[in-house]
Amino acid sequence: MNPFPKGTLVLVKIAAGDAFFNAKSKIIYSQPNMGAGVVFLQIEPDSQAALERWLDGAEKDNQRQAG
Repeated sequence: MNPFPKGTLVLVKIAAGDAFFNAKSKIIYSQPNMGAGVVFLQIEPDSQAALERWLDGAEKDNQRQAG
């Protein structure tokens, strides 16, 4: 895995089912053979809503598994 260098501007796109997430982003750290971290710089309202639904769903799944 060869991540982009720190400071590179990227467009993050994620699709799940019929929902989509797009965000203008920036690489904030990069480690060869490990991956990279990004910060979202600009998120459209529809993408924000999709991300929040996914995170809420993940939290509910986690709570169910914890018992």
